[in-house]
Amino acid sequence: MLALLFNSRAAEGVKTLLYLLFLRKCAVLCYRFLRINGLSSPVVFYKYLAQVQRVITFTRAFIPGADALVKKEIQKTIKDVQKGVIQNTGTESHLQLPEKGWSQDRVRKELQTLSQVGHIKWETGKVSGTVYHGGKELSHLLTEAFGLFAVSNPLHPDVFPGVRKMESEIVSMVLKMYNAPSDAGGSVTSGGSESILMSIKTHRDYYRTKGITEPEMILPVSAHAAFDKGAQYFGVKIVHIPVNDDGCVNIQKVKSAINSNTILLVGSTPSFPHGAIDDIPALAALAKKHKIGLHVDSCLGGFLVPFMEKAGYPLPFKTDFRLDGVTAISCDTHKYGFAPKGSSVIMYRSKQLRKFQYFLQTEWPGGVYGSPTMAGSRPGALSAGCWAAMMHMGESGYVQSTREIIGACRFLKQGIQEIPQIKVVGEPHLSVIAFQGVDVKTYALADLLSRKKWLLNVLQFPPAIHVACTIPTVKAAQQLLDDIKEAVQVLVKDPNAGNGELAAIYGTAASVPDRNIIADVTCGFLDALTMPETKNEE
Repeated sequence: MLALLFNSRAAEGVKTLLYLLFLRKCAVLCYRFLRINGLSSPVVFYKYLAQVQRVITFTRAFIPGADALVKKEIQKTIKDVQKGVIQNTGTESHLQLPEKGWSQDRVRKELQTLSQVGHIKWETGKVSGTVYHGGKELSHLLTEAFGLFAVSNPLHPDVFPGVRKMESEIVSMVLKMYNAPSDAGGSVTSGGSESILMSIKTHRDYYRTKGITEPEMILPVSAHAAFDKGAQYFGVKIVHIPVNDDGCVNIQKVKSAINSNTILLVGSTPSFPHGAIDDIPALAALAKKHKIGLHVDSCLGGFLVPFMEKAGYPLPFKTDFRLDGVTAISCDTHKYGFAPKGSSVIMYRSKQLRKFQYFLQTEWPGGVYGSPTMAGSRPGALSAGCWAAMMHMGESGYVQSTREIIGACRFLKQGIQEIPQIKVVGEPHLSVIAFQGVDVKTYALADLLSRKKWLLNVLQFPPAIHVACTIPTVKAAQQLLDDIKEAVQVLVKDPNAGNGELAAIYGTAASVPDRNIIADVTCGFLDALTMPETKNEE
């Protein structure tokens, strides 16, 4: 009946009416939101995008042939992206097991070749973040630790008691760094994302015992995307809050957003995009008042924040468990702790709260099963490397690395502030500094810097460039500042000088209102990560 109706001419009028009603609904929702939040908030921009997205999606389905045409163009873009990802290594492809195993010498030779394919010389300090290197001496020590514990698995503490000991000490040392109470607990995870996911799951399950079945968490728009991932995984609604001009979350809007379903507030130390530190004392006071959780995301600043004061760069306020309202803190050991990649710690104010993180199965025919985090089996070699790095560096080593890294970031901040055509975004306190064009185009500036072999992070909403300073950055800071100054002068003389591939890619991505297109292209990129190299790849 409906099929016949919508195939008739009369149906065209009905479809048009439904479309107009849909547009009216979107307009009403936008109006109501603007009455509360005003026009200047980044959240308004995101909500605007959401409403625009609904209109575009509906329109693509409404206009005959529109969706098919868009998908065709998307596929062209995806193919181009995948060609860029799948580099020609010049080696033979191996898509199934060799009939006869290779000799060790042949394996070593192939590994050596692959290690040099498309190698970015991060050692020069021209890469933002990415490689958090503690020096060649430490790298050799971590390699030794890997070799000693290559077959170990923390899932079996009876077989590998040494790994259990090291993990317990890693957690204990990090809890001490963050001034945790005596009853605090924590777990070793595979990275910052898992630490954040575990905290969301833990708070969700804890507040479920308090009768909250439709949980919400409140976080700045600048909070790490892992919170969005966790919300999607665990069915928690996110309420995004705008940040002020200094990059810190708007506390008044956080306060206004708290309701009977709120289980968790989030603050960053620092935020990934702009390096700002949210007002953790104010968030902690709100969390305590409303008896809800507060997660302090110190994944990026994990091994900087505790040493700032001794390094000569005291923070404006406390950000750790000394604040009563803080219930969880994530700290990455594999960044400025210089541990091997795949290592982080999630901390909780109490061991009782941590129990809500655990997975337990007591009725499995295979026996009683329990795991503290997402994974079952885990590589004990990573924990051995983490423990080795922490013991080798010690407090004095981390104070010195903090002093050098923050010193480089402050040097860049001062130098950028002296260039009138660009400005610093927000108020960076730690290792990340972001900047954007005032009289020059931001993405054009990024393009010119990329031509000088700088691999910096390009941001959106608003357009900006950021650099996460590391130990290698310390020696390269002056060169980066000189190259920024030179690139700005080039753009002043010729505004089109930076209209290259990078500027085109990021400029287009930021300006496309249909975010489903960006999502589809991103999926194509992720698909390429496991696509085999083919002979005709160029």
